[in-house]
Formats: sequence, structure tokens, C-alpha cells
Amino acid sequence: MQTILITGCSSGFGLEIARYFLEHDWKVIATMRKPREDILPRSENLRVLALDVADPESIRQAVEAAGPIDVLVNNAGIGFLNAVEATPMETAREIFETNTLGTIAMTQAVLPQFRQHKAGVVVNVTSSVTVKPLHLLSIYTASKAAVNAFTESLALELEQFNVRVRIVLPGRAPETKFGDNARSRMQAGFPEPYADLVKSVFEGWERSTKVTLSMDVAEAVWRAANDPSSPMRIPAGADAVEWAGQK
Repeated sequence: MQTILITGCSSGFGLEIARYFLEHDWKVIATMRKPREDILPRSENLRVLALDVADPESIRQAVEAAGPIDVLVNNAGIGFLNAVEATPMETAREIFETNTLGTIAMTQAVLPQFRQHKAGVVVNVTSSVTVKPLHLLSIYTASKAAVNAFTESLALELEQFNVRVRIVLPGRAPETKFGDNARSRMQAGFPEPYADLVKSVFEGWERSTKVTLSMDVAEAVWRAANDPSSPMRIPAGADAVEWAGQK
């Protein structure tokens, strides 16, 4: 039985990925900053661990407690949208600390065991906004685009050790807490000169009929973890698939 470690499992994509792999008879290590035992089905194949990917000691403790794993899914992330000129650098650093550096740090922490075993898969969940740029998401997009570049270069390094690396690119997912996550970091709101743009962007989202569901992302991660012939970039969700095709 194979073991998967997933970051950011308290809600949204991470929670669905954990549930999906449990249902398919994997051992699942579901990590979150504030562990909760009540959000996933009880199973002898499930372990819930505390993990803050922006905290090196938290990473060390979680990886040590997890023991040997076969797949790492870097899913933990921070959502954010606003105009660049209204984004404090402190906020930008916080986003990169989790979305980009947290992914790199988690990957570093598990690579020694993957290299020694000459086996393993790293799946990095980024975003389809790195394929189709959208208004008001420049900082968030930059943090995810950096992970794409990191992943593609890392894949070349790890080929010699039989370690696979893949990117999953979800689209817009209204059912998740991305919006709430983003709003919590927008205390000052949008700058007035951008009001018309903001209005048109939100109206466009309301008209959109193609979105991404958490199950779409879980299925894409499953493919990345199990199919050696899968492409480097795997779009997840109707909108993401459409955008990838346009690209």
C-alpha cells in the first residue's frame, strides 16, 4: 500500500485529494496548520499531522513523523487578489513564503528519501492563471508561476533518480475558500481608480459557466501520482482545460 503526504488539507482541494486517495486504498497523511480529525472519514489508513509550510521546524517535525512516503502533494497555498499598487510588500512576502518557498522547502525535506529509494513523485498544485493571466491576480500568479518554473527544472535534476515531478493547474474554484482567503488580506479594499476594472472583473466571473471542482483537482493529482506517461502540466477543471487548449 502506497503512502501520500498532502499539504493544506483543512478544506478545498487538499481535503478532496485526501478523501479521494483514502477511497482508493492509499495510506494518507493529511497535514494542516490546525489539525482536525472530524473532516475526513475515520480510517486506519489516515493520519492527520500539524504542518505550517512557512515554518522550517514544523516541516522537519511533520516529515519525521510521517516516515517513508511515496508521493508528496504540495497543495497548501494563500489566495490573494488586488491591484499591485494596493498590495503591501509584507503581504507579497507572505504569499511567496507559503505558495513558493513553502513548496520548495517541503520538496527539499522529502527528496533525500526519494533519491535514496530511487522512487517517488512530487505533485505541485499551482494555478491555471499561470497559463491565462487575469486582472488583479499579478502577485498570486507570480508566486505560482515561480513554482511552475521550479518544478520543470527540478524534474530534470531528478530523472536520474527515477523521481517524477508534475504540475496540476486548477482553474477558478468558487466552491473553495480561495475568495475568503483572499479577502482576509484585503483590509484596505481595492483602490478607487481601479473601481471600474474591479466591477467588470467580478461581473465576468459571475457570468462564467466553466469552473473547477475540487474533484477535478483530486482526479488530476491521482493521474500525476499514478501515470508515468502523464504530461508535466495537467490542467484540472473545465475552464483550466479550455485555457490550456487556447495556450
